Amino acid sequence: MKKKIIQKAQIPIAHIQCDTPLITDAQSALDLMMSICYNDNCTRIAINKEALIEDFFALRTGIAGEILQKAVNYNMKVAIIGDFSVYTSKALKDFMYECNNGRDVFFVSDEKSAIDKLVK
Repeated sequence: MKKKIIQKAQIPIAHIQCDTPLITDAQSALDLMMSICYNDNCTRIAINKEALIEDFFALRTGIAGEILQKAVNYNMKVAIIGDFSVYTSKALKDFMYECNNGRDVFFVSDEKSAIDKLVK
């Protein structure tokens, strides 16, 4: 796992990059969020999609809902960075669309877009 803290508009953002799943369930997501919040004083996280277990993107598993609800409950803003065109599920596309029109969770294609969303 690589972590760097980015400052934009005096807001710290933790950018997490990982080649293998770091978040496998709600508890591992909560552990990561609380570690970043406590150790780095960040409430905003940009993370690449490879750091999430693939089941996250299968909405029927409920993993995405559980993880993102933890983020909202703990006042964390999360941007997930990656190419989501490989997913064909209409439900997932609708879910990502709704998230992107909210204030807490975003699905974006690059780091710049993630940072822009997280500082608003």
